[in-house]
Amino acid sequence: MNGFLRFWGPVCAYAALIFYVSSQSHPEEQVPFVTLFSDKVVHAVEYALLGALCCRAFQASRREAWRRQAILLAIVFTSLYGISDEIHQSFVPFRESSAFDWVADTIGAAVGAAGFSRISQFVVARARLV
Repeated sequence: MNGFLRFWGPVCAYAALIFYVSSQSHPEEQVPFVTLFSDKVVHAVEYALLGALCCRAFQASRREAWRRQAILLAIVFTSLYGISDEIHQSFVPFRESSAFDWVADTIGAAVGAAGFSRISQFVVARARLV
């Protein structure tokens, strides 16, 4: 259970933060720097972090198949969360659901998961050299 919380706890906490911000009718009041960037860039960056956290959790799994497919699983999991977030936003006053936001979420997930995987491979390779 300790290992589960260590790797999936940050995923759940960050997903809860996304849910909280998505529940706000005017999220720019909660996170003012958001207005400095395009909405799609914010979505991509937000979901890149979630994708990286998911990839980290899948790579730490006891299941070999999950470790081997960590990038794909992280992208799928994060993309599905993005869909649920868009559906959730459709019920929040003054917010709207957008397929383009979901596409930005999925692109961010792919960049985050692949980036995390490459960085972690590099760190492991460097550690073996030392």
